[in-house]
Amino acid sequence: MYDEEGTEYIDCINNVAHVGHCHPLVVQAAHEQNQVLNTNSRYLHDNIVDYAQRLSETLPEKLCVFYFLNSGSEANDLALRLARQYTGHWDVVVLDHAYHGHLSSLIDISPYKFRDLDGQKEWVHVAPLPDTYRGPYREDHPNPAVAYASEVKRVVSSAQEKGRKIAAFFAESLPSVGGQIVPPAGYFPEVAEHVRRAGGVFVADEIQVGFGRVGRHFWAFQLQGEDFVPDIVTMGKSIGNGHPVACVATTQAVARAFEATGFGGSPVSCAVGLAVLDVLEKEQLQAHAASVGSFLMELLGQQKAKHPILGDIRGVGLFIGVDLIKDEATRMPATEEADYVVSRLKENHILLSTDGPGKNVLKFKPPMCFTLDNARLVVAKLDAILTGSHRLHQKVENPTGEDRCSKVLQTHATLGQCPHWGWRLRGILTGADNSVQQDVFPPS
Repeated sequence: MYDEEGTEYIDCINNVAHVGHCHPLVVQAAHEQNQVLNTNSRYLHDNIVDYAQRLSETLPEKLCVFYFLNSGSEANDLALRLARQYTGHWDVVVLDHAYHGHLSSLIDISPYKFRDLDGQKEWVHVAPLPDTYRGPYREDHPNPAVAYASEVKRVVSSAQEKGRKIAAFFAESLPSVGGQIVPPAGYFPEVAEHVRRAGGVFVADEIQVGFGRVGRHFWAFQLQGEDFVPDIVTMGKSIGNGHPVACVATTQAVARAFEATGFGGSPVSCAVGLAVLDVLEKEQLQAHAASVGSFLMELLGQQKAKHPILGDIRGVGLFIGVDLIKDEATRMPATEEADYVVSRLKENHILLSTDGPGKNVLKFKPPMCFTLDNARLVVAKLDAILTGSHRLHQKVENPTGEDRCSKVLQTHATLGQCPHWGWRLRGILTGADNSVQQDVFPPS
């Protein structure tokens, strides 16, 4: 990416620009179709049929009905409508810390959002995030997949005891906002069994993780086993490289229970979608994601041995999370330290961000054209920041305003051992409580 002054940045987080920013073949496809025809779904067009056919070739045979929309939020909203219409039920089970979109209906099923807004609705039921690093069932558990699935069963049973009926279980195939989580293999099939027994359907949200990003498979839900097939799959703007196109794929049985118009797509959007599939195939980006992702994981693993702040490195393909911790024993999230690292990386023209409940997980979801050289550079910069920065975060309280630097209440030595003896101090007066915040950095 480039800013308005032409400065170059390496983009490590923009999964929406799936095959690369402004890919010429995608731009050309949109331009050429725009010059011919763009209209609504009242008119038949080969692009729409061709795109549905191409998508069907990437999915299990059972998922053969496609609705085209303009955003991931609209796709998940339609998935919710489909589930309710098909099952005749209303309630939804979701994972803790989940995010499924910004429409009102989706904020209601996104704990990441509703906990800071209107709270949890009575028809929403929250199951534990299948996090084997921070959750109740960790990497040393003999069968975390079954254990976490049993938690979903418990949540469903509790809802049924109150007279509630489950319409759907929603999950990102790889929970992103939750902290770049990779659910244990076998978790989804177990959950699907419990949900379907309760009369619900399984919705796999692939908006941020599908289309070859995981490398080994085209869809992230396929990491859960060859035989596992969701009832509904949702996709977002990454299928159009940022163009406003999205999709819901489902079964004939679910589709027959739902009659609606307006989800037919447009010639331009489907031309863009076809172009993205062409680029993925011609540039072999799924295999590329597997090789570059493995290389990046290897480089990050080497850094973990060097820097104790790197608590867990997890991921698959070009979906990777680096969990920063203050202490190995407690795994306390290093939130401020993660924010500092992201800020320093931006100064070095690398765009990265944080996620997870503790905002301490560095998330890698770059465009699929991310290269081995990009990986080397990013990790080298990360290493330099962790090696050369010893950040002491001190907050000095003095309600009277006298001798404002007399009492140090809190010190965090966080980012590693620093060889420097010279320091420069920056004091920032917070004003509200007459305190001074000091950040201590090594000489540049």
